[in-house]
Amino acid sequence: MTPVGPFVKASRPDDGSSKRSSEFQSKQQGCPMSKEVQNKQQGCPMSKEIQNKQHGCPMSKDTQNKQHGCPMSKDTQSKQQGCPVSKETQNKQDSGESNVIPAKCPFGYDSQTFKLGPFSCLICQALLFDSSRCVPCTHVFCKACISRFNDCPLCGADIEKIEADANLQSVVDRFIDGHARIKRSPLDTDEKQAVGEKKTVIYEDVSLERGAFLVQQAMRAFRANNVESAKSRLSICAQDIREQLEVAGNTSELCSQLGAVLGMLGDCCRAMGDGKSAVAYFDESVSFLSKVETDDLEVTHTLSVSLNKIGDLKYYEGDLQAARDHYFQALEVRRNAIKDSSKAPSQVLDVAVSLAKVADVDRNLDAEDAATEGFQEAISLLESLKINSEENALEQRRLSVLDFLNSQLSKKQSD
Repeated sequence: MTPVGPFVKASRPDDGSSKRSSEFQSKQQGCPMSKEVQNKQQGCPMSKEIQNKQHGCPMSKDTQNKQHGCPMSKDTQSKQQGCPVSKETQNKQDSGESNVIPAKCPFGYDSQTFKLGPFSCLICQALLFDSSRCVPCTHVFCKACISRFNDCPLCGADIEKIEADANLQSVVDRFIDGHARIKRSPLDTDEKQAVGEKKTVIYEDVSLERGAFLVQQAMRAFRANNVESAKSRLSICAQDIREQLEVAGNTSELCSQLGAVLGMLGDCCRAMGDGKSAVAYFDESVSFLSKVETDDLEVTHTLSVSLNKIGDLKYYEGDLQAARDHYFQALEVRRNAIKDSSKAPSQVLDVAVSLAKVADVDRNLDAEDAATEGFQEAISLLESLKINSEENALEQRRLSVLDFLNSQLSKKQSD
């Protein structure tokens, strides 16, 4: 029987084509299992003579090893898959060679190919969070997603009530906990082992794979306005990276990843109306991203965005001086980026946006001259910016910012 994957639709056991094929065989050739047909026409398909001479028994050791390779045979395990308990693996360990076993998702999916299945909410298309079952149709969705509906979006049935499905949610949580995550302590190569002692098999740590997977699920949920789900997944991801930092130290890769995840957590808190927590996450994001000494433009952009978002929150709170301080920090980061690298249109546009934010605060702080200078510098940058015709979205953004700047400058002059 062909194995069926966890999210692959299996063939129905009462498939009509197989039934018609069986009837045809019975009429034309006689029952294939009848003793008369077996012995006279083809020979008994289960007889040892026919099995060994004509086709080979599908379960016989010779056929398994020569034709296909028995999936449980030691040779196949050792050669094709490298079974960690095979003799070949044990011999390598005994001889001093360490085996590295690549970690895989227990359901066969990596961070880029996760498909919708029994663990997914069909509304937000992310993994279930607060799994809730509709009554009476029994279809399951995230609680936050299905709470916005009166009818089941899958079958259209009236929803009489919604019940929590704790059992399914525990399975989803276990899946997340184990997905692409086989973590073992690294083998200390300096440590001497006793003669004859088996070497430890090293399993790859794929926490970064798991991190990409969790971020993917969080972004799906966030786009569908299931913010609690997104925050939960990002929190797990942040905790994973913090654990890696404790072991590996403040590497550029880990600091940039944690800074990005913390920034997304800040977005979740801001969407939930929790400004205080949002500022705390953005501040921590800035702290980790500032440790990264790199020319990576993505890191630079993420750092400046986190600073601007803190400035926005301070602005709405009425703390204009704090807002200006963070806007100005973002402006300096962006200016240094275009100074040290090629002036990509998106980077120049970022500088113009930061100039507009600083100038707007200056105007509210009654620093009229500084505000005018900032608006004019931003307008000059945008007017001299050349964008390819293919980049329509970037051009639309440029025109939008330019319109805003001209209106602000005109308003100031009229006042």
